[in-house]
Amino acid sequence: MRVVSMSNPKKREPSSILPKITWDAIAPPYPDYPYFDGIDLYPFHHHATGFDMVNAWWLIEASTLAYAEEDFARPMFQKAGLTEVKFFTGDSTQCFVASNDDFAIVVFRGTEIRRRTGEINFRHIIADLKTDVDITLTDSGQRGKVHRGFKNALDEVWEKKGLHEYIKSNYTSSRTIWFTGHSLGAALATLAAGRYENVRGTYTFGSPRVGDKDFKNGFHASTYRFVNNSEIVTRMPPPVLYKHVGDLKYIDSKGIINDESNRWERITNPILGKISYIFNSPGKTDSGLSALIPDDIVDHVPTSYATHVWNNIP
Repeated sequence: MRVVSMSNPKKREPSSILPKITWDAIAPPYPDYPYFDGIDLYPFHHHATGFDMVNAWWLIEASTLAYAEEDFARPMFQKAGLTEVKFFTGDSTQCFVASNDDFAIVVFRGTEIRRRTGEINFRHIIADLKTDVDITLTDSGQRGKVHRGFKNALDEVWEKKGLHEYIKSNYTSSRTIWFTGHSLGAALATLAAGRYENVRGTYTFGSPRVGDKDFKNGFHASTYRFVNNSEIVTRMPPPVLYKHVGDLKYIDSKGIINDESNRWERITNPILGKISYIFNSPGKTDSGLSALIPDDIVDHVPTSYATHVWNNIP
Protein backbone atom coordinates (compact mmCIF):
# COMPACT_ATOMS: atom_id res chain seq x y z
CA MET A 1 0.00 0.00 0.00
CA ARG A 2 1.09 3.56 -0.65
CA VAL A 3 0.34 6.84 1.07
CA VAL A 4 1.81 10.30 1.27
CA SER A 5 4.86 10.58 3.49
CA MET A 6 4.21 13.82 5.34
CA SER A 7 7.85 14.02 6.43
CA ASN A 8 8.66 14.13 2.72
CA PRO A 9 5.37 15.20 1.12
CA LYS A 10 6.71 15.07 -2.42
CA LYS A 11 7.31 11.34 -2.29
CA ARG A 12 4.94 8.38 -2.13
CA GLU A 13 6.28 5.31 -0.40
CA PRO A 14 4.97 1.87 0.65
CA SER A 15 3.21 2.26 3.99
CA SER A 16 -0.14 1.94 5.72
CA ILE A 17 0.42 5.00 7.90
CA LEU A 18 -1.99 7.89 7.49
CA PRO A 19 -0.62 11.43 7.44
CA LYS A 20 -0.71 13.00 10.88
CA ILE A 21 -3.43 15.63 11.00
CA THR A 22 -2.65 18.80 12.94
CA TRP A 23 -4.56 22.05 13.26
CA ASP A 24 -2.18 23.62 10.74
CA ALA A 25 -2.88 20.88 8.20
CA ILE A 26 -6.56 20.28 8.86
CA ALA A 27 -7.90 22.60 6.18
CA PRO A 28 -6.90 22.94 2.53
CA PRO A 29 -5.33 24.24 0.41
CA TYR A 30 -2.16 22.16 0.72
CA PRO A 31 0.68 23.76 -1.28
CA ASP A 32 3.17 20.97 -0.42
CA TYR A 33 0.87 18.06 -1.20
CA PRO A 34 2.12 15.88 -4.14
CA TYR A 35 -0.96 16.17 -6.35
CA PHE A 36 -1.38 13.37 -8.90
CA ASP A 37 1.92 11.75 -7.89
CA GLY A 38 1.38 8.22 -9.19
CA ILE A 39 -0.36 8.77 -12.51
CA ASP A 40 2.51 7.03 -14.28
CA LEU A 41 1.45 3.86 -12.43
CA TYR A 42 -2.28 4.45 -12.61
CA PRO A 43 -3.59 6.39 -15.62
CA PHE A 44 -7.22 7.46 -15.60
CA HIS A 45 -9.64 4.89 -17.02
CA HIS A 46 -11.77 7.27 -19.03
CA HIS A 47 -13.90 4.55 -20.66
CA ALA A 48 -14.85 2.88 -17.35
CA THR A 49 -18.59 2.26 -17.04
CA GLY A 50 -18.74 1.12 -13.41
CA PHE A 51 -16.90 1.83 -10.19
CA ASP A 52 -13.14 2.16 -10.58
CA MET A 53 -10.73 2.67 -7.66
CA VAL A 54 -8.07 4.30 -9.83
CA ASN A 55 -10.58 6.84 -11.07
CA ALA A 56 -11.69 7.41 -7.48
CA TRP A 57 -8.09 8.30 -6.59
CA TRP A 58 -7.77 10.74 -9.51
CA LEU A 59 -11.01 12.41 -8.53
CA ILE A 60 -10.18 12.84 -4.83
CA GLU A 61 -6.83 14.32 -5.92
CA ALA A 62 -8.76 16.77 -8.12
CA SER A 63 -11.21 17.49 -5.29
CA THR A 64 -8.32 18.31 -2.93
CA LEU A 65 -6.64 20.51 -5.54
CA ALA A 66 -9.89 22.40 -6.16
CA TYR A 67 -9.38 24.28 -2.87
CA ALA A 68 -6.28 25.97 -4.28
CA GLU A 69 -6.08 29.25 -6.15
CA GLU A 70 -6.30 29.15 -9.94
CA ASP A 71 -2.64 30.08 -10.47
CA PHE A 72 -1.54 27.12 -8.35
CA ALA A 73 -4.12 24.60 -9.52
CA ARG A 74 -3.78 25.11 -13.26
CA PRO A 75 -0.18 23.79 -13.63
CA MET A 76 -1.01 20.87 -11.32
CA PHE A 77 -3.87 19.78 -13.56
CA GLN A 78 -1.65 20.26 -16.60
CA LYS A 79 1.05 18.13 -14.98
CA ALA A 80 -1.54 15.37 -14.84
CA GLY A 81 -2.09 15.67 -18.59
CA LEU A 82 -5.25 17.77 -18.35
CA THR A 83 -3.99 20.42 -20.71
CA GLU A 84 -7.10 22.63 -20.89
CA VAL A 85 -8.22 24.17 -17.58
CA LYS A 86 -11.18 26.52 -17.25
CA PHE A 87 -12.09 28.22 -13.96
CA PHE A 88 -15.60 29.30 -12.97
CA THR A 89 -16.29 31.35 -9.87
CA GLY A 90 -19.22 32.83 -7.99
CA ASP A 91 -19.55 34.35 -4.54
CA SER A 92 -19.84 30.95 -2.84
CA THR A 93 -18.81 28.57 -5.62
CA GLN A 94 -15.61 27.77 -7.47
CA CYS A 95 -15.28 25.09 -10.10
CA PHE A 96 -12.51 23.81 -12.37
CA VAL A 97 -13.10 21.96 -15.62
CA ALA A 98 -9.83 20.22 -16.47
CA SER A 99 -9.77 18.25 -19.70
CA ASN A 100 -7.81 16.60 -22.48
CA ASP A 101 -8.87 14.75 -25.63
CA ASP A 102 -10.07 11.71 -23.65
CA PHE A 103 -11.93 13.06 -20.62
CA ALA A 104 -12.95 16.12 -18.64
CA ILE A 105 -13.12 16.43 -14.85
CA VAL A 106 -15.65 18.91 -13.46
CA VAL A 107 -14.60 19.52 -9.86
CA PHE A 108 -16.25 21.81 -7.32
CA ARG A 109 -14.47 23.36 -4.34
CA GLY A 110 -15.58 22.53 -0.82
CA THR A 111 -16.21 24.93 2.05
CA GLU A 112 -13.39 27.41 2.65
CA ILE A 113 -12.28 28.02 6.23
CA ARG A 114 -9.02 29.87 5.44
CA ARG A 115 -8.70 33.36 4.01
CA ARG A 116 -7.52 33.42 0.42
CA THR A 117 -4.08 34.76 -0.41
CA GLY A 118 -4.16 38.55 -0.39
CA GLU A 119 -7.70 38.70 1.02
CA ILE A 120 -8.11 41.16 3.90
CA ASN A 121 -11.55 39.98 5.06
CA PHE A 122 -13.50 36.76 5.47
CA ARG A 123 -16.00 37.38 2.67
CA HIS A 124 -15.63 33.98 0.96
CA ILE A 125 -15.67 32.08 4.25
CA ILE A 126 -18.87 33.85 5.28
CA ALA A 127 -20.45 33.18 1.87
CA ASP A 128 -19.69 29.47 2.19
CA LEU A 129 -21.10 29.30 5.71
CA LYS A 130 -24.30 30.98 4.54
CA THR A 131 -24.57 28.37 1.80
CA ASP A 132 -24.06 25.49 4.22
CA VAL A 133 -26.61 26.62 6.81
CA ASP A 134 -29.39 27.52 4.36
CA ILE A 135 -31.03 24.08 4.69
CA THR A 136 -34.52 25.07 3.55
CA LEU A 137 -35.78 22.59 0.95
CA THR A 138 -36.60 24.11 -2.43
CA ASP A 139 -37.72 22.77 -5.80
CA SER A 140 -34.81 21.10 -7.60
CA GLY A 141 -36.02 21.90 -11.10
CA GLN A 142 -35.96 18.20 -11.95
CA ARG A 143 -37.71 16.02 -9.38
CA GLY A 144 -38.04 16.50 -5.65
CA LYS A 145 -36.62 19.20 -3.43
CA VAL A 146 -33.02 20.05 -2.55
CA HIS A 147 -30.97 22.10 -0.09
CA ARG A 148 -31.61 25.75 -1.03
CA GLY A 149 -28.10 26.94 -0.17
CA PHE A 150 -26.48 24.29 -2.37
CA LYS A 151 -28.87 24.96 -5.26
CA ASN A 152 -28.28 28.70 -5.12
CA ALA A 153 -24.52 28.17 -5.06
CA LEU A 154 -24.62 25.96 -8.15
CA ASP A 155 -26.90 28.44 -9.91
CA GLU A 156 -24.18 31.08 -9.54
CA VAL A 157 -22.05 29.31 -12.13
CA TRP A 158 -24.25 26.78 -13.94
CA GLU A 159 -26.04 29.08 -16.37
CA LYS A 160 -25.00 32.57 -15.24
CA LYS A 161 -21.27 31.93 -15.73
CA GLY A 162 -21.66 29.48 -18.61
CA LEU A 163 -20.51 26.29 -16.84
CA HIS A 164 -23.27 24.12 -18.31
CA GLU A 165 -22.68 25.35 -21.84
CA TYR A 166 -18.91 24.86 -21.49
CA ILE A 167 -19.35 21.28 -20.27
CA LYS A 168 -21.67 20.50 -23.17
CA SER A 169 -19.12 21.93 -25.60
CA ASN A 170 -16.49 19.58 -24.13
CA TYR A 171 -18.62 16.48 -24.59
CA THR A 172 -17.98 14.27 -27.62
CA SER A 173 -18.47 10.59 -28.28
CA SER A 174 -14.79 10.04 -27.43
CA ARG A 175 -14.46 12.42 -24.43
CA THR A 176 -16.15 11.34 -21.21
CA ILE A 177 -17.32 13.77 -18.51
CA TRP A 178 -16.75 13.18 -14.77
CA PHE A 179 -18.07 15.15 -11.79
CA THR A 180 -16.48 15.27 -8.36
CA GLY A 181 -15.97 17.29 -5.19
CA HIS A 182 -15.30 17.13 -1.46
CA SER A 183 -17.68 18.42 1.25
CA LEU A 184 -19.67 21.35 -0.16
CA GLY A 185 -18.02 20.54 -3.50
CA ALA A 186 -19.46 17.03 -3.29
CA ALA A 187 -22.96 18.42 -2.78
CA LEU A 188 -22.59 20.71 -5.80
CA ALA A 189 -21.20 17.87 -7.92
CA THR A 190 -24.26 15.78 -7.00
CA LEU A 191 -26.66 18.55 -7.99
CA ALA A 192 -24.76 19.18 -11.23
CA ALA A 193 -24.80 15.48 -12.09
CA GLY A 194 -28.56 15.51 -11.65
CA ARG A 195 -28.82 18.33 -14.19
CA TYR A 196 -26.37 17.09 -16.79
CA GLU A 197 -27.42 14.41 -19.23
CA ASN A 198 -24.09 12.89 -20.32
CA VAL A 199 -22.07 12.42 -17.14
CA ARG A 200 -20.04 9.19 -17.23
CA GLY A 201 -19.52 9.04 -13.46
CA THR A 202 -19.77 11.10 -10.28
CA TYR A 203 -17.52 10.46 -7.27
CA THR A 204 -18.18 12.42 -4.07
CA PHE A 205 -16.13 12.56 -0.87
CA GLY A 206 -17.50 13.63 2.50
CA SER A 207 -20.77 14.82 1.00
CA PRO A 208 -23.62 16.18 3.07
CA ARG A 209 -27.15 15.11 2.19
CA VAL A 210 -28.43 17.10 -0.76
CA GLY A 211 -32.15 16.48 -1.27
CA ASP A 212 -35.33 14.82 -0.09
CA LYS A 213 -36.74 11.35 -0.74
CA ASP A 214 -38.29 12.36 -4.06
CA PHE A 215 -34.98 13.80 -5.24
CA LYS A 216 -33.24 10.55 -4.28
CA ASN A 217 -35.82 8.41 -6.06
CA GLY A 218 -35.54 10.49 -9.22
CA PHE A 219 -31.74 10.63 -9.23
CA HIS A 220 -30.28 8.29 -11.86
CA ALA A 221 -26.72 9.56 -12.45
CA SER A 222 -24.01 6.96 -11.82
CA THR A 223 -22.68 8.14 -8.44
CA TYR A 224 -20.30 6.73 -5.82
CA ARG A 225 -20.39 8.37 -2.38
CA PHE A 226 -17.34 7.97 -0.12
CA VAL A 227 -17.75 8.23 3.65
CA ASN A 228 -14.63 8.08 5.83
CA ASN A 229 -15.31 6.23 9.09
CA SER A 230 -16.90 8.63 11.61
CA GLU A 231 -16.66 11.82 9.59
CA ILE A 232 -19.17 14.51 10.54
CA VAL A 233 -20.29 16.27 7.35
CA THR A 234 -21.93 13.17 5.87
CA ARG A 235 -24.34 13.16 8.82
CA MET A 236 -25.81 16.55 7.87
CA PRO A 237 -28.47 17.85 7.29
CA PRO A 238 -30.66 15.55 9.44
CA PRO A 239 -32.06 12.42 7.76
CA VAL A 240 -35.64 13.26 8.72
CA LEU A 241 -36.07 15.37 5.58
CA TYR A 242 -32.85 14.68 3.65
CA LYS A 243 -31.59 11.48 1.98
CA HIS A 244 -28.22 10.53 0.50
CA VAL A 245 -27.93 9.51 -3.15
CA GLY A 246 -25.40 7.25 -4.84
CA ASP A 247 -23.71 3.95 -4.04
CA LEU A 248 -21.99 4.02 -0.65
CA LYS A 249 -18.25 3.41 -0.40
CA TYR A 250 -17.61 3.27 3.33
CA ILE A 251 -14.04 3.51 4.68
CA ASP A 252 -13.92 1.56 7.94
CA SER A 253 -11.57 1.98 10.91
CA LYS A 254 -8.99 -0.29 9.22
CA GLY A 255 -8.98 1.84 6.08
CA ILE A 256 -10.80 -0.79 4.02
CA ILE A 257 -13.39 0.48 1.56
CA ASN A 258 -16.69 -1.40 1.79
CA ASP A 259 -19.91 -1.20 -0.19
CA GLU A 260 -22.03 -0.79 2.93
CA SER A 261 -21.92 -0.22 6.67
CA ASN A 262 -24.21 -1.16 9.52
CA ARG A 263 -25.23 0.71 12.66
CA TRP A 264 -22.83 -1.29 14.85
CA GLU A 265 -19.89 -0.40 12.59
CA ARG A 266 -20.81 3.28 12.72
CA ILE A 267 -20.77 3.13 16.53
CA THR A 268 -17.57 1.09 17.01
CA ASN A 269 -15.42 2.27 14.09
CA PRO A 270 -14.70 5.73 15.55
CA ILE A 271 -13.34 4.04 18.70
CA LEU A 272 -11.28 1.52 16.74
CA GLY A 273 -10.07 4.26 14.42
CA LYS A 274 -8.75 6.34 17.31
CA ILE A 275 -6.86 3.35 18.71
CA SER A 276 -5.37 2.61 15.31
CA TYR A 277 -4.43 6.26 14.81
CA ILE A 278 -2.60 6.40 18.14
CA PHE A 279 -0.56 3.25 17.52
CA ASN A 280 0.19 3.83 13.84
CA SER A 281 0.92 7.55 13.76
CA PRO A 282 4.53 8.79 13.69
CA GLY A 283 5.77 8.97 17.27
CA LYS A 284 3.14 6.40 18.30
CA THR A 285 1.14 8.89 20.37
CA ASP A 286 -0.81 12.06 19.85
CA SER A 287 0.84 15.12 21.30
CA GLY A 288 -0.04 18.73 21.90
CA LEU A 289 -3.18 20.31 20.50
CA SER A 290 -3.46 17.75 17.69
CA ALA A 291 -4.83 15.31 20.26
CA LEU A 292 -7.79 17.67 20.73
CA ILE A 293 -9.00 17.37 17.14
CA PRO A 294 -12.18 15.24 17.15
CA ASP A 295 -12.04 12.11 15.01
CA ASP A 296 -15.18 13.09 13.12
CA ILE A 297 -13.36 16.21 11.91
CA VAL A 298 -10.06 14.43 11.20
CA ASP A 299 -11.93 11.90 9.06
CA HIS A 300 -13.34 14.72 6.93
CA VAL A 301 -9.90 16.01 5.83
CA PRO A 302 -9.55 15.45 2.05
CA THR A 303 -5.99 14.11 2.27
CA SER A 304 -7.30 11.37 4.59
CA TYR A 305 -9.74 10.36 1.86
CA ALA A 306 -6.99 10.51 -0.76
CA THR A 307 -4.67 8.31 1.31
CA HIS A 308 -7.33 5.67 1.96
CA VAL A 309 -8.36 5.52 -1.68
CA TRP A 310 -4.73 5.23 -2.79
CA ASN A 311 -4.19 2.39 -0.31
CA ASN A 312 -7.19 0.51 -1.73
CA ILE A 313 -6.07 0.52 -5.34
CA PRO A 314 -5.66 -3.18 -6.26
